[in-house]
Amino acid sequence: MNNNIDVSIVAPIYNEEENIGLLYSELKMVMDKTGINYEIIFIDDGSTDRTPKLLSDLNKKDERVVVVNFRRNFGQTAAMSAGFDYARGEVIVTIDGDLQNDPEDIPKLLDKIKECDVVSGWRFDRKDPFISRRLPSMIANWIISKVTGVELHDYGCTLKAYRSDVVKNIRLYGEMHRFIPAIASWMGVKIAEVRTNHRPRKFGKSKYGLSRTLRVVLDLITVKFLLSFSTRPIQIFGLFGVISGGAGILITGYLSYLKLIHGVNIGGRPLLLLGVFLILLGVQLIIMGLLGEMLVRIYYESQDKPIYVIRKVSDKK
Repeated sequence: MNNNIDVSIVAPIYNEEENIGLLYSELKMVMDKTGINYEIIFIDDGSTDRTPKLLSDLNKKDERVVVVNFRRNFGQTAAMSAGFDYARGEVIVTIDGDLQNDPEDIPKLLDKIKECDVVSGWRFDRKDPFISRRLPSMIANWIISKVTGVELHDYGCTLKAYRSDVVKNIRLYGEMHRFIPAIASWMGVKIAEVRTNHRPRKFGKSKYGLSRTLRVVLDLITVKFLLSFSTRPIQIFGLFGVISGGAGILITGYLSYLKLIHGVNIGGRPLLLLGVFLILLGVQLIIMGLLGEMLVRIYYESQDKPIYVIRKVSDKK
Protein backbone atom coordinates (compact mmCIF):
# COMPACT_ATOMS: atom_id res chain seq x y z
CA MET A 1 0.00 0.00 0.00
CA ASN A 2 1.26 3.47 -0.90
CA ASN A 3 1.87 5.44 2.32
CA ASN A 4 1.81 8.78 0.48
CA ILE A 5 -1.84 9.66 0.98
CA ASP A 6 -3.16 12.68 -0.88
CA VAL A 7 -6.71 12.73 0.50
CA SER A 8 -8.22 11.32 3.68
CA ILE A 9 -12.00 11.00 3.75
CA VAL A 10 -13.41 11.09 7.29
CA ALA A 11 -16.95 9.74 7.79
CA PRO A 12 -18.47 9.76 11.31
CA ILE A 13 -20.91 6.84 11.61
CA TYR A 14 -23.56 6.13 14.23
CA ASN A 15 -26.11 3.36 13.67
CA GLU A 16 -26.03 3.57 9.87
CA GLU A 17 -26.02 -0.15 8.99
CA GLU A 18 -28.24 0.38 5.94
CA ASN A 19 -26.08 3.18 4.54
CA ILE A 20 -22.52 1.99 5.08
CA GLY A 21 -22.24 -0.32 2.08
CA LEU A 22 -23.75 2.24 -0.28
CA LEU A 23 -21.58 5.04 1.09
CA TYR A 24 -18.41 3.00 0.69
CA SER A 25 -19.33 1.99 -2.86
CA GLU A 26 -20.03 5.59 -3.89
CA LEU A 27 -16.86 6.91 -2.25
CA LYS A 28 -14.74 4.23 -3.87
CA MET A 29 -16.24 4.81 -7.30
CA VAL A 30 -15.73 8.58 -7.11
CA MET A 31 -12.22 8.48 -5.68
CA ASP A 32 -10.98 5.74 -8.03
CA LYS A 33 -11.91 7.99 -10.95
CA THR A 34 -9.73 10.82 -9.61
CA GLY A 35 -6.59 8.70 -9.80
CA ILE A 36 -5.22 10.09 -6.52
CA ASN A 37 -4.06 8.15 -3.47
CA TYR A 38 -6.73 8.18 -0.78
CA GLU A 39 -7.95 6.53 2.37
CA ILE A 40 -11.41 6.30 3.89
CA ILE A 41 -11.58 6.63 7.67
CA PHE A 42 -14.86 5.49 9.24
CA ILE A 43 -15.33 6.63 12.83
CA ASP A 44 -17.83 4.31 14.54
CA ASP A 45 -19.29 6.54 17.22
CA GLY A 46 -20.42 3.76 19.56
CA SER A 47 -23.00 2.21 17.21
CA THR A 48 -25.31 -0.41 18.72
CA ASP A 49 -26.56 -2.01 15.48
CA ARG A 50 -24.60 -4.01 12.89
CA THR A 51 -22.47 -1.01 11.95
CA PRO A 52 -19.24 -2.20 13.69
CA LYS A 53 -19.44 -5.62 11.98
CA LEU A 54 -20.03 -4.11 8.54
CA LEU A 55 -17.17 -1.65 8.98
CA SER A 56 -14.87 -4.47 10.05
CA ASP A 57 -15.75 -6.38 6.88
CA LEU A 58 -14.91 -3.33 4.76
CA ASN A 59 -11.59 -2.95 6.55
CA LYS A 60 -10.68 -6.58 5.77
CA LYS A 61 -11.74 -6.22 2.15
CA ASP A 62 -10.06 -2.89 1.32
CA GLU A 63 -6.68 -1.84 2.71
CA ARG A 64 -7.58 1.80 2.11
CA VAL A 65 -10.36 1.60 4.69
CA VAL A 66 -9.46 2.56 8.26
CA VAL A 67 -11.96 1.98 11.05
CA VAL A 68 -11.86 3.66 14.45
CA ASN A 69 -14.36 2.25 16.96
CA PHE A 70 -15.37 4.32 19.97
CA ARG A 71 -16.29 2.51 23.20
CA ARG A 72 -19.50 4.55 23.42
CA ASN A 73 -21.29 7.38 21.67
CA PHE A 74 -19.18 10.53 22.11
CA GLY A 75 -20.84 12.70 19.45
CA GLN A 76 -19.95 14.01 16.03
CA THR A 77 -17.40 16.52 17.22
CA ALA A 78 -15.36 13.81 18.96
CA ALA A 79 -15.67 11.61 15.85
CA MET A 80 -14.38 14.44 13.65
CA SER A 81 -11.48 15.06 16.01
CA ALA A 82 -10.51 11.38 15.96
CA GLY A 83 -10.70 11.36 12.17
CA PHE A 84 -8.37 14.35 11.96
CA ASP A 85 -5.91 12.67 14.34
CA TYR A 86 -5.75 9.46 12.30
CA ALA A 87 -5.84 11.08 8.85
CA ARG A 88 -2.61 10.91 6.85
CA GLY A 89 -3.68 12.86 3.78
CA GLU A 90 -2.57 16.34 2.83
CA VAL A 91 -6.25 17.18 2.38
CA ILE A 92 -9.00 15.93 4.69
CA VAL A 93 -12.59 15.66 3.45
CA THR A 94 -15.43 15.15 5.92
CA ILE A 95 -18.75 13.63 4.91
CA ASP A 96 -21.88 12.45 6.72
CA GLY A 97 -22.66 8.76 6.87
CA ASP A 98 -26.37 9.09 6.04
CA LEU A 99 -25.91 9.43 2.24
CA GLN A 100 -27.45 12.91 2.20
CA ASN A 101 -24.08 14.37 1.18
CA ASP A 102 -23.23 13.38 -2.38
CA PRO A 103 -19.74 11.87 -2.84
CA GLU A 104 -19.83 13.11 -6.45
CA ASP A 105 -19.19 16.60 -5.04
CA ILE A 106 -15.82 15.63 -3.54
CA PRO A 107 -13.79 16.27 -6.74
CA LYS A 108 -15.35 19.74 -6.83
CA LEU A 109 -14.10 20.42 -3.30
CA LEU A 110 -10.65 19.03 -4.10
CA ASP A 111 -10.38 21.25 -7.13
CA LYS A 112 -11.41 24.33 -5.16
CA ILE A 113 -9.04 23.70 -2.25
CA LYS A 114 -6.09 24.20 -4.59
CA GLU A 115 -6.87 27.91 -4.25
CA CYS A 116 -7.52 28.05 -0.50
CA ASP A 117 -7.24 26.26 2.86
CA VAL A 118 -10.85 25.37 3.72
CA VAL A 119 -13.75 24.59 1.39
CA SER A 120 -17.23 24.42 2.87
CA GLY A 121 -20.15 22.73 1.16
CA TRP A 122 -23.40 24.65 0.71
CA ARG A 123 -26.55 22.51 0.53
CA PHE A 124 -28.14 24.92 -1.91
CA ASP A 125 -31.28 22.84 -2.54
CA ARG A 126 -31.60 21.16 0.83
CA LYS A 127 -33.91 18.12 1.07
CA ASP A 128 -35.03 18.51 4.68
CA PRO A 129 -38.28 19.69 6.33
CA PHE A 130 -38.46 23.48 6.29
CA ILE A 131 -39.88 24.22 9.76
CA SER A 132 -37.98 21.67 11.82
CA ARG A 133 -34.64 21.69 10.01
CA ARG A 134 -34.10 24.31 7.33
CA LEU A 135 -35.54 27.38 9.06
CA PRO A 136 -33.58 26.93 12.33
CA SER A 137 -30.49 26.24 10.23
CA MET A 138 -30.94 29.43 8.20
CA ILE A 139 -31.30 31.49 11.37
CA ALA A 140 -28.28 29.79 12.98
CA ASN A 141 -26.12 30.31 9.88
CA TRP A 142 -26.96 34.01 9.83
CA ILE A 143 -26.19 34.43 13.54
CA ILE A 144 -22.92 32.47 13.33
CA SER A 145 -21.78 34.45 10.30
CA LYS A 146 -22.47 37.78 11.99
CA VAL A 147 -20.91 36.81 15.33
CA THR A 148 -17.76 35.18 13.94
CA GLY A 149 -17.30 37.43 10.91
CA VAL A 150 -16.91 34.39 8.63
CA GLU A 151 -19.73 34.56 6.10
CA LEU A 152 -20.97 31.11 5.08
CA HIS A 153 -24.39 30.03 3.88
CA ASP A 154 -24.26 26.59 5.49
CA TYR A 155 -22.18 25.97 8.59
CA GLY A 156 -24.06 22.73 9.25
CA CYS A 157 -23.01 20.98 6.05
CA THR A 158 -20.58 18.21 7.01
CA LEU A 159 -19.19 17.94 3.48
CA LYS A 160 -16.05 20.08 3.75
CA ALA A 161 -12.42 19.91 2.68
CA TYR A 162 -9.51 21.08 4.82
CA ARG A 163 -5.78 21.24 4.46
CA SER A 164 -4.46 18.88 7.13
CA ASP A 165 -2.06 21.43 8.65
CA VAL A 166 -5.10 23.58 9.45
CA VAL A 167 -7.37 21.09 11.25
CA LYS A 168 -4.61 19.13 12.97
CA ASN A 169 -3.86 22.28 14.99
CA ILE A 170 -7.46 22.69 16.16
CA ARG A 171 -8.84 21.09 19.33
CA LEU A 172 -12.58 20.48 19.27
CA TYR A 173 -15.07 20.23 22.14
CA GLY A 174 -18.83 20.27 22.60
CA GLU A 175 -20.57 20.80 19.23
CA MET A 176 -17.73 22.82 17.75
CA HIS A 177 -17.20 20.75 14.59
CA ARG A 178 -19.61 23.06 12.77
CA PHE A 179 -17.47 26.07 13.74
CA ILE A 180 -14.19 24.76 12.30
CA PRO A 181 -14.09 27.35 9.47
CA ALA A 182 -14.64 30.14 12.01
CA ILE A 183 -12.05 28.76 14.43
CA ALA A 184 -9.57 28.29 11.58
CA SER A 185 -10.09 31.90 10.54
CA TRP A 186 -7.93 32.89 13.53
CA MET A 187 -4.98 31.41 11.62
CA GLY A 188 -5.63 33.68 8.67
CA VAL A 189 -6.75 30.87 6.38
CA LYS A 190 -8.55 31.42 3.10
CA ILE A 191 -12.07 29.97 3.11
CA ALA A 192 -14.25 29.21 0.10
CA GLU A 193 -17.75 27.81 -0.35
CA VAL A 194 -19.15 25.65 -3.14
CA ARG A 195 -22.67 24.52 -3.87
CA THR A 196 -23.22 20.83 -3.28
CA ASN A 197 -25.98 18.35 -3.98
CA HIS A 198 -28.14 17.34 -1.03
CA ARG A 199 -30.18 14.17 -1.08
CA PRO A 200 -33.14 13.07 1.04
CA ARG A 201 -32.44 10.44 3.67
CA LYS A 202 -33.51 6.99 2.49
CA PHE A 203 -32.58 4.78 5.43
CA GLY A 204 -32.38 5.20 9.17
CA LYS A 205 -33.35 8.15 11.32
CA SER A 206 -31.76 11.57 11.64
CA LYS A 207 -29.53 12.12 14.67
CA TYR A 208 -30.16 15.87 14.58
CA GLY A 209 -32.94 17.78 16.30
CA LEU A 210 -33.95 21.07 17.87
CA SER A 211 -32.33 19.98 21.15
CA ARG A 212 -28.95 20.84 19.61
CA THR A 213 -29.89 24.49 19.16
CA LEU A 214 -29.10 25.53 22.73
CA ARG A 215 -25.78 23.69 22.70
CA VAL A 216 -24.86 25.38 19.43
CA VAL A 217 -25.65 28.81 20.91
CA LEU A 218 -23.48 28.13 23.97
CA ASP A 219 -20.63 26.88 21.80
CA LEU A 220 -20.98 29.97 19.63
CA ILE A 221 -20.36 32.14 22.69
CA THR A 222 -17.24 30.07 23.40
CA VAL A 223 -16.03 30.38 19.81
CA LYS A 224 -16.54 34.14 19.83
CA PHE A 225 -14.54 34.43 23.03
CA LEU A 226 -11.76 32.22 21.67
CA LEU A 227 -11.54 34.18 18.43
CA SER A 228 -11.51 37.59 20.07
CA PHE A 229 -10.05 37.30 23.58
CA SER A 230 -8.43 33.88 24.11
CA THR A 231 -4.97 35.42 24.47
CA ARG A 232 -6.10 38.62 26.23
CA PRO A 233 -9.00 37.84 28.63
CA ILE A 234 -8.33 40.96 30.73
CA GLN A 235 -9.54 43.10 27.83
CA ILE A 236 -13.06 41.64 27.96
CA PHE A 237 -13.43 41.02 31.69
CA GLY A 238 -11.52 44.16 32.58
CA LEU A 239 -13.63 46.29 30.25
CA PHE A 240 -16.90 45.18 31.82
CA GLY A 241 -15.31 45.38 35.25
CA VAL A 242 -14.28 49.00 34.74
CA ILE A 243 -17.73 49.89 33.37
CA SER A 244 -19.50 48.18 36.26
CA GLY A 245 -17.16 49.54 38.92
CA GLY A 246 -17.23 53.01 37.42
CA ALA A 247 -21.03 53.06 37.41
CA GLY A 248 -21.05 51.87 41.04
CA ILE A 249 -18.59 54.57 42.10
CA LEU A 250 -20.68 57.27 40.41
CA ILE A 251 -23.85 56.05 42.12
CA THR A 252 -22.29 55.78 45.58
CA GLY A 253 -20.50 59.09 45.07
CA TYR A 254 -23.80 60.79 44.23
CA LEU A 255 -25.48 59.27 47.31
CA SER A 256 -22.53 60.27 49.50
CA TYR A 257 -22.91 63.84 48.23
CA LEU A 258 -26.61 63.82 49.17
CA LYS A 259 -25.80 62.44 52.61
CA LEU A 260 -22.86 64.68 53.48
CA ILE A 261 -23.97 67.94 51.89
CA HIS A 262 -27.75 67.84 52.15
CA GLY A 263 -28.20 65.43 55.02
CA VAL A 264 -30.48 63.13 53.03
CA ASN A 265 -31.09 59.68 54.54
CA ILE A 266 -29.75 57.15 52.03
CA GLY A 267 -29.67 54.03 54.22
CA GLY A 268 -32.90 52.55 52.85
CA ARG A 269 -32.50 53.52 49.21
CA PRO A 270 -32.23 50.64 46.68
CA LEU A 271 -29.86 52.80 44.66
CA LEU A 272 -27.25 52.39 47.42
CA LEU A 273 -27.45 48.61 47.17
CA LEU A 274 -27.15 48.85 43.39
CA GLY A 275 -24.04 51.03 43.64
CA VAL A 276 -22.32 48.68 46.11
CA PHE A 277 -23.28 45.67 43.99
CA LEU A 278 -21.81 47.23 40.82
CA ILE A 279 -18.55 48.04 42.60
CA LEU A 280 -18.20 44.48 43.90
CA LEU A 281 -19.12 43.07 40.50
CA GLY A 282 -16.52 45.28 38.84
CA VAL A 283 -13.81 44.13 41.24
CA GLN A 284 -14.74 40.49 40.63
CA LEU A 285 -14.66 40.90 36.84
CA ILE A 286 -11.24 42.53 36.94
CA ILE A 287 -9.93 39.74 39.18
CA MET A 288 -11.39 37.16 36.73
CA GLY A 289 -9.56 38.91 33.90
CA LEU A 290 -6.27 38.81 35.81
CA LEU A 291 -6.76 35.11 36.63
CA GLY A 292 -7.53 34.50 32.96
CA GLU A 293 -4.29 36.23 31.99
CA MET A 294 -2.37 34.00 34.38
CA LEU A 295 -4.01 30.87 32.96
CA VAL A 296 -3.27 31.96 29.39
CA ARG A 297 0.39 32.46 30.22
CA ILE A 298 0.59 29.11 31.99
CA TYR A 299 -1.08 27.40 29.02
CA TYR A 300 1.19 28.91 26.37
CA GLU A 301 4.46 29.03 28.30
CA SER A 302 4.27 25.60 29.98
CA GLN A 303 3.60 23.88 26.66
CA ASP A 304 5.77 26.23 24.60
CA LYS A 305 2.81 27.05 22.35
CA PRO A 306 3.19 29.93 19.89
CA ILE A 307 0.57 32.67 19.68
CA TYR A 308 1.02 32.89 15.91
CA VAL A 309 0.67 30.61 12.89
CA ILE A 310 3.22 30.56 10.06
CA ARG A 311 2.20 29.81 6.49
CA LYS A 312 5.78 29.48 5.19
CA VAL A 313 9.28 30.83 5.69
CA SER A 314 11.35 32.05 2.74
CA ASP A 315 15.03 32.18 3.58
CA LYS A 316 18.14 32.65 1.45
CA LYS A 317 20.82 30.09 2.27
